[in-house]
Amino acid sequence: MSLKPYSPLLLLLGAMVWLTGCGPKEDTATRQAKAGILVINNAAEPSSLDPQEITGLLESRIAYSLFEGLVNYDPVDLHAIPGVAESWSTTADGRTWTFKLRSNARWSNGDPVQASDFIFSYQRILSPNFGAEYASMLHGVRGAKAFNIGTLKDFSEVGFKAPDAHTLIVELDHPIPYFLQLICHHSWLPIHPATILKYGAIDQMHTAWTRPGALIGNGAFTLQSWDVARQIVVKKNPLYWDAANVSLKGVEFHAITDLFAEERAFRGGELHITGSVPPYKVVQLLSQQSPTLRIDPYLSVSFIRINTNVKNNPDVQRALADARVRRALGMVIDRQKIAERVLRAGESPARHLTPPGTGGFIAQAKWSEDIAVAQKLLAEAGYPGGKGFPKIEYLLNASEGSQLAAQAYQEMWRQTLGIEVELRSLDWKVYLSALHKGDFQLARSAWSGDYNDPNTFLEMFITGNELNQTNWSDPEFDRLITAAAAEINPTARLQLFEKAEQRLIEGAPIIPVVFNKNKFLLRPEVKGWYPNLLDQHPLNRIQLIPSHN
Repeated sequence: MSLKPYSPLLLLLGAMVWLTGCGPKEDTATRQAKAGILVINNAAEPSSLDPQEITGLLESRIAYSLFEGLVNYDPVDLHAIPGVAESWSTTADGRTWTFKLRSNARWSNGDPVQASDFIFSYQRILSPNFGAEYASMLHGVRGAKAFNIGTLKDFSEVGFKAPDAHTLIVELDHPIPYFLQLICHHSWLPIHPATILKYGAIDQMHTAWTRPGALIGNGAFTLQSWDVARQIVVKKNPLYWDAANVSLKGVEFHAITDLFAEERAFRGGELHITGSVPPYKVVQLLSQQSPTLRIDPYLSVSFIRINTNVKNNPDVQRALADARVRRALGMVIDRQKIAERVLRAGESPARHLTPPGTGGFIAQAKWSEDIAVAQKLLAEAGYPGGKGFPKIEYLLNASEGSQLAAQAYQEMWRQTLGIEVELRSLDWKVYLSALHKGDFQLARSAWSGDYNDPNTFLEMFITGNELNQTNWSDPEFDRLITAAAAEINPTARLQLFEKAEQRLIEGAPIIPVVFNKNKFLLRPEVKGWYPNLLDQHPLNRIQLIPSHN
């Protein structure tokens, strides 16, 4: 018996075959994994892609994909491995370093990467008119600080030399025990001199050189597109010296700021990696023993910055200029409650700035939490029970975690001190700009170590440091940090940092709150994303291996 072309039986058999042959519909992340495209939520629109302008981790992750420095982080334990420099050596006194650059390193337009490119880059970040917040990362080089603050005018007298195109010599003021870790930092990344000068002067910030079609880098990836407030896409750079060993074909950096929207996007198969996790979801996923939840150790602290010299508001200026007021604000923060009931992801109370164990550091000086003493200090400052205290403003970036913590601080200050605080929430770029300009009274802040040493947390509060942002100045604190920089005895060096922590607690320009954990969601296709203290994950070593259903 033959079947008619469109008989019901034929249609039924055809439908059964179609259903059998089609598995579950692939989600976006699965398809992108098969294409070699990693999809990360970077949590916000980056403030810049210029490695010498940026200060945040979310910007640096993109910058590291586009540029490569002398050395790179090892993806597992963060020790320095060859980058543009294929080898290096140092003198017996540890003050002079010589780097041999590989001859096959290229900019993405085909130009060779030369030692003079690095020297140009270092002159740029140290130029006084450029105003780089991270210029201090280079201050250990002979003459670098003097040039940066304008007392040395001739950059040729700074300790950078290029005897030939593939040799770079760096002369230090004193030995730096963590020097190779230091130069892994994005402030030491090179930029393409001709591109910088095409769009402006060497010391001109915020020019158009970082836009798609203009940016020339030397990293494993090149900038393909930048859809503002949505995503940045980079693609594999065929001219990168180690391109044969780069597995990813590209990376999408999304800019979802809402934690709940981010988590839904991950659950919906749109992302491989999130930037964070909503606090309530961490508790839920922990109870479920979810394989996608990662809570990694992290060299990071969350704290509150206090502007000790508020402009355009004399009443707030008088209040916050008084260290007794600042100490009172810090003494009534219930850090245990913030960690356990608000953030709920393994954070621990921070009663000093430098995380325990940083480069062997264990703090002895600690903030006390004593409401009665705080009330006494506030009364001594002229505000008994909060009477006459002006309403103050707390600046934060627009994220769920920041908002929840801010509301908790707000209520603690109101209940214990009678102080009213208004919350001011801004998008990431605007928030960073306000911090940089000093346009705040109190501000949400966090700091993640740039290298595993107490100096990365404490140095930024010396007088005049661009990252200080509190207007606080203490000559004794400055002396201690300067002495620690030159101290070669490890025990004596840590003792100097301990005394500096004590000065920071007494002066109270900041209020440490919690030591952070790195919490995020990660799909099983992503390989090579190792836990480490600095949350650094070189994308040229990440692989995507699609799971087989």
